[in-house]
Amino acid sequence: MTPTLDTATLQKLGLLQTPAAPASSNPTQLGQSDFLKLMTTQLQNQDPLQPLDSTQFLSQMAQFGTVSGIDALQKSFGTLSTALTANQALQAAGLVGRTALVPQDVGTLASGGTLQGAAQLPTGATGGTVNIYAMNGQLVRTLPLGSAVGGMAHFSWNGTANDGSRAPAGNYQVRIEANVGGKPSALQTYLAAPIASVVLGNSTGGTTLELSGVGPVALSDVKQIM
Repeated sequence: MTPTLDTATLQKLGLLQTPAAPASSNPTQLGQSDFLKLMTTQLQNQDPLQPLDSTQFLSQMAQFGTVSGIDALQKSFGTLSTALTANQALQAAGLVGRTALVPQDVGTLASGGTLQGAAQLPTGATGGTVNIYAMNGQLVRTLPLGSAVGGMAHFSWNGTANDGSRAPAGNYQVRIEANVGGKPSALQTYLAAPIASVVLGNSTGGTTLELSGVGPVALSDVKQIM
């Protein structure tokens, strides 16, 4: 009868090394070299009478592949994020000096300049009117709203008051209304302002435009770039 040696006997004779401590349950904490070293040690110290199961070995290899893939994916996302930020910065730089149309009812008339704006006309709206008031509430000028192009009807005021005089430079309030369904209806006013600078990645993570005479406005609130 062939003698049988149990695991305890092999350990006493020094023919069986003590198995290595199990790896951390969190494979994402192992680097590539650490993982390979751990697997090599495990193979060297496996029980000859109970060798490592091939299914378990393949499972560990799959875990290694997953960890390696996640690491590569994270690096790719980092590279993509950097490229997108750089591209956004280049696009934003091209906005400086242009004019943005933003939801605003108080605009600035510069000396010798014009005050421009627009309103989005609803379907069936007619007879659009632009009323421009001084900050004390006095009506300064009434203008007809232009024809709608792509849903937006624009106007431009050169500073001439209803009595033919030249209105002084400064801030003015603009109210736009149109005939909707047979009744006068107030419309959202959009005023044009020059883009002085662009701020990327503010506290809310978005892009902010600094508009002359208006102040900071989120890029997402801009109706149109002209």
